[in-house]
Amino acid sequence: MLDAASYTPRLKALYRDKVRDALKEEFSYRNDMQIPRLDKIVLNIGCGSEAVKDSKKAKSAQEDLTAIAGQRAVITRAKKSIAGFRVRENMPLGAKVTLRGDRMYEFLDRLITIALPRVRDFRGVSGKSFDGRGNYALGIREHIVFPEIDFDKVDEVWGMDIVICTTAKTDAEAKALLKHFNMPFNS
Repeated sequence: MLDAASYTPRLKALYRDKVRDALKEEFSYRNDMQIPRLDKIVLNIGCGSEAVKDSKKAKSAQEDLTAIAGQRAVITRAKKSIAGFRVRENMPLGAKVTLRGDRMYEFLDRLITIALPRVRDFRGVSGKSFDGRGNYALGIREHIVFPEIDFDKVDEVWGMDIVICTTAKTDAEAKALLKHFNMPFNS
């Protein structure tokens, strides 16, 4: 059995031992605090029109997201009513969770090594999905690529948004950081 106090996620150890030094040399930082690092990962499932028809769909999405993240997800609610979409204020529409620390590194490890290779017709993730401030966003069409989800018990296949926030100042620095974590960029 692993001792929780002595356990360090694989990617966290990789960052500490190799990635920091490689980035410091590549971008010639003078101070260790300039070196980009992961800040947080935000996961989001939006149920959309299914949640409008059946309010239990948001609860189902919350349970699936909780299983994937290993941390309790919160239900997202409509901020205002939109009659055209039959959405009322405070109606549950999806679920989200923010990962930090060890759980963040564990999730990124599972995403890169297990989930992304299981995506159908996978040719890598886009290298252009940076926001200009060092954050990376990607979408997955089926949340069932994660091993925590039992395919037989899934009532609805959800799409998922994943936003990886870093402390990098530029997109080039953030891309270099993610490349050192073996993120499979296609360009």
